[in-house]
Amino acid sequence: MYAVQCRLPFSHSPSAMFNPSSDDVRRFFCDTLRKHRAHEILTPMEAIALDWILEHPEYENELSDVEAALARDYSVEGGQANPFLHLSMHLSITEQVQVDQPRGIRPAVQQLTQRLDSAHAAQHEVMECLGQMIWASQRSGLPPDTDAYIDCVRRR
Repeated sequence: MYAVQCRLPFSHSPSAMFNPSSDDVRRFFCDTLRKHRAHEILTPMEAIALDWILEHPEYENELSDVEAALARDYSVEGGQANPFLHLSMHLSITEQVQVDQPRGIRPAVQQLTQRLDSAHAAQHEVMECLGQMIWASQRSGLPPDTDAYIDCVRRR
């Protein structure tokens, strides 16, 4: 499908912060849920992740067992959505909106959120645009077309 990179805080590997492996991402989300349940202090990024985890109770089983999460294959052929990819996209979009990068994404998402009267529904619409942008970039070998991405969000 497509890969999404977001800056997740990993202490075991400095390079993982900017290019996390799928195992790093899975551990991050599983550990965030574990820390929440244990009433441990969360980092700011974990707190944002937890908000999205709580918006997706259907992912609770996948996030509850880190070893099973690491072993699981979420191939397109399997027909099941990858909860870690989905949650990573929520984090990526949240971060994009916070820093308005690419420029213009914040007002586009804010308008969509207002129109849909739901930040969650708006993010799911933005995910479609983000996925299209990444897919087109990977297919063409060109950098992501952020103008087309923002236009897609505005059209939604």
